[in-house]
Amino acid sequence: MSVLSSAASLCCRRTLAVVSAVALTALSAWSPLAQAEVKVGVSDWPGWVAWYVADQNGYFKKYGADVKLVWFANYTDSIAALSSGQLDANSQTWSDTMAPLAKGVPVKAVLVNDNSAGNDALMVGPKIKTFADLKGKTIALEQYSISHFVLVNALEKHGMTLKDVKVTNLAAGDAAAAFMAGRVDAAVVWNPWVNTIQTSGKGHALFTSRDMPGLIPDLLVAQDKAIQSKRKDLVGIIKAWYDAQAFIAAHPDDAARIMSKVVSLKPDEYKAFLPGTRFFNAKDNADAFNPKSNTSLSAVAPTINRFLLDNKLVEGKPDVAKGLDGSLVQEAAK
Repeated sequence: MSVLSSAASLCCRRTLAVVSAVALTALSAWSPLAQAEVKVGVSDWPGWVAWYVADQNGYFKKYGADVKLVWFANYTDSIAALSSGQLDANSQTWSDTMAPLAKGVPVKAVLVNDNSAGNDALMVGPKIKTFADLKGKTIALEQYSISHFVLVNALEKHGMTLKDVKVTNLAAGDAAAAFMAGRVDAAVVWNPWVNTIQTSGKGHALFTSRDMPGLIPDLLVAQDKAIQSKRKDLVGIIKAWYDAQAFIAAHPDDAARIMSKVVSLKPDEYKAFLPGTRFFNAKDNADAFNPKSNTSLSAVAPTINRFLLDNKLVEGKPDVAKGLDGSLVQEAAK
């Protein structure tokens, strides 16, 4: 599998709740499984593929957690599997957790794996130096994806709106290709396309997800019943995550070798994803579940939900407080 074909599989993860809401009922016929092990859904994103670092290094066993990682080639299927009770926990974004919460699905975020911190970017040509230069220009992006969300926030931070630019809807790979061919003035894409554009010399990042801290969090979301019945295992999973995060920071080459095999890439290709992924440690998680923090999950929820509501990607207003449980992070810290 090439870098670009792997990136194509990331498309579903980057698509917001417009697909997640539909997926909630897609697997409604599935019957929940009753095994004692904790079934955790995993999809193709660095902060989630990193669970295999914990698995292969024996961190789950180290903390007495009986875990089965369940791979989903289609990310939206994993959201449906959690919502229907087929999984105990799932790797999914905060934005894609809004639709289940709005529908009253009993799930809670229990851990932040990472924040996108550069993996998503507004790429522009050499002549565009400032946001003022961007006015009236054509920007390619995948509508309703994280890229769409990034552009809205980038423009707002610089006193602009979507009315100040011309947006053309293209799949992420096509958006990158159109930009590199000179058919559009800018493109909002994610890695590896960000890296591909930069190394080609045809563009640079005017704004990245690093400039919107806390707004693109990737989570471990668990069923309420799993939190109650398998709490010890879930706390062990969180401890295992911290070991995996530390291993990735200390041994990025070894981590890339483990993670790249999961998605059939070469280790040096996969390393392009790591710098733009801010893997969360125990302190980061304490802040993420602290409502007094400006970048906490509860603090960023209104911004995320406003985008979803403006684009009719979610029905109703989710009860954010019911979708958070920081007690497991606190327990793991002890």
